[in-house]
Amino acid sequence: MFESKSIIQNRFYSILLFNFFLTYVSIAFFSCNRTTNTILSSKVFNKVLDSANRMSDNGQKNSALRYLDSAYRHSKNLDLLQTYNYYRFNYNYFYYNKPDKNRAMLYADSMLNLFDTPGKKEKYTTEYGQSFFYKGDVLFDQNKYNEAYVNFYRGKVIGSNGLDECVLSDYSYRMGMIMYRQEHFRLAAAYFKNSAKEGAACSDNFGSFYRIQELTDNAGLSYSSINMTDSALFFYEKTLKYIDEHQALYRDRQEMLDAARGVVYGNQANIYIGLKNYNQAKTLLKKSIGINLRKGYDNQDAQYTELKLAAVYNTLNQTDSLINILNVIKKQFDYLSQQDAWADWNNLMAEYFVKKNRHDEALKYFIKYDALKDSINQKNKALKEADIAEQIKRLEKDNEFDRLKKNSQQQNIYLNVTVIFVVMLVMIISLIFLNWQKSKKNIVTLGGLNQQINDQNTHLEDALNELKLNSREKDRILRTVAHDLRNPIGGIASLTTAMEEDDYTDEQREMLNLIKETSFNSLELINEILEATNTVNAELNTEPVEINALLTNSVELLRFKAAEKNQVIGLGLLAKPVELNINREKIWRVVSNLISNAIKFSPAGATVLVKAEEFENEVQVSVKDNGIGIPDKLKSQVFNMFTDAKRPGTEGEKSFGLGLSICQQIIESHKGRIWFESDTENGTTFHFSLPK
Repeated sequence: MFESKSIIQNRFYSILLFNFFLTYVSIAFFSCNRTTNTILSSKVFNKVLDSANRMSDNGQKNSALRYLDSAYRHSKNLDLLQTYNYYRFNYNYFYYNKPDKNRAMLYADSMLNLFDTPGKKEKYTTEYGQSFFYKGDVLFDQNKYNEAYVNFYRGKVIGSNGLDECVLSDYSYRMGMIMYRQEHFRLAAAYFKNSAKEGAACSDNFGSFYRIQELTDNAGLSYSSINMTDSALFFYEKTLKYIDEHQALYRDRQEMLDAARGVVYGNQANIYIGLKNYNQAKTLLKKSIGINLRKGYDNQDAQYTELKLAAVYNTLNQTDSLINILNVIKKQFDYLSQQDAWADWNNLMAEYFVKKNRHDEALKYFIKYDALKDSINQKNKALKEADIAEQIKRLEKDNEFDRLKKNSQQQNIYLNVTVIFVVMLVMIISLIFLNWQKSKKNIVTLGGLNQQINDQNTHLEDALNELKLNSREKDRILRTVAHDLRNPIGGIASLTTAMEEDDYTDEQREMLNLIKETSFNSLELINEILEATNTVNAELNTEPVEINALLTNSVELLRFKAAEKNQVIGLGLLAKPVELNINREKIWRVVSNLISNAIKFSPAGATVLVKAEEFENEVQVSVKDNGIGIPDKLKSQVFNMFTDAKRPGTEGEKSFGLGLSICQQIIESHKGRIWFESDTENGTTFHFSLPK
């Protein structure tokens, strides 16, 4: 009955607080300048803008607007961002505080008009994309849904083209709000979570922090709306923890932090109301009201929370408490006038008089409630009936058509360039033919040069052979050194393991553990070095091997290792047994190495999928994880020996950067291929193929 209210409460704060938060500039200082004809510099205007934002956050919204307007009139040579921020401040004032949607639309159009050249649109991707969102918000509130979606989608396209995560986060946020109002709560939760993930890449300021905590709370509220209680409580607790983690960083924003907590407490109470744990619900509701009913806090959320508490009193037949809180709420309607809150209040008043057997008075309130609800439902009807998915699909098709049209224009340009190139080529060929006779005289000279080149090639071949000899000698030395190091380091590891059984102080035991761990890591590195050098030089002995059995054996041996991180290994085998002529031990090492890497770089509780597929001329094996993925900048180095691309596992596991190089050498020695697909959101899949 009241749950859908809370998701709207933080929206004003989250968008408005994306403005700048810097040092407060004295109003008196500017007031002195205001009485003169002083022209403010660009630097001073920035300080005035910061002061206006600070005043607005502290509740002095009208004074902040007058202060900034005066500064704007006394400024000149402002850059695009300064003008944009001035328009945005006015937009926020008239959209959220006044409210005056027509004035807000004028400022949204003014922001869009600033980006009048391709250069400005490309340079200020974030501001350009957000301007479309601002205009879309006004159109949406005017029930012009199709026009609103067009603006939202244009903002998203700008963010996608500019790889701007902040703009994409704003788009996901708005789609989440729309899905919530349409009561598509699962979709809403997905959009909110995606927006929080995208928003993490935005600038690290209070506005970004406040938006992320709101999105996390909204995800919980969405799950609560479909009775996914555990998920809802998880996201509420995550929101509170996130706020606490930033408490020290934003001490000067204590009121805003408390207000955010108050909203979460009220939302948590919804869960306990549904579970009929009314005592816990009342405790949370009173805690929320105690925070947000104070001056300067989120009074609207406090009023909705009071209505929730009144509903609890009604359920428990605590009529005295019910009428007391309803009388308090009635006084608040003088300055907090929300149609849905007014409707709920009339419904509860009717319930109160029913309990008192005063049915005539109850009927009056029921009639008012029914009329208000009809008005609210009528207002939301067009939104709930709108097919947003179809609208977005159409917009995507239009965008694709525009892209194809641009590609066609580019192809025409390329065609013209090709024609010109062909003409020039014909001219060049003609010139070459005319000079062919002259070139005959140079044949003798060219013959001499060719001889010199042949001599140089001979020298290069000799140098290449010498390099091969040096490489083999290097491998021999490397194997010798690694082999000689393995015994003493293994002895160190064994000694430290035995010494652990004696009594030592905590500090000494920690040092022994460090020596032991370092020794075992060194042994693992030495073994990988020996394997790498042996793989290069060893002769490949093959035999018929049934691939399903090999994969099953590899997976079974590594299930215990996966279980240490609560992971599961899934296995998809070929439909029928297939034998391949391979070296069993080396291919087993490739499979085990890839599965071990998947376990190492996947979080606890993840699933690793091993799958075999048969094709006409080859068998392909893939190992897919749901891990941290490989960043683009490291992808080209993955198969290099001693690569810099090595990273620790999700729980700090060591990585030496040799395993994948060894895998590549083994697969290529079998005339196969090895490759991977990876991104930081969906994890990594390694594939290798073996010919039949």
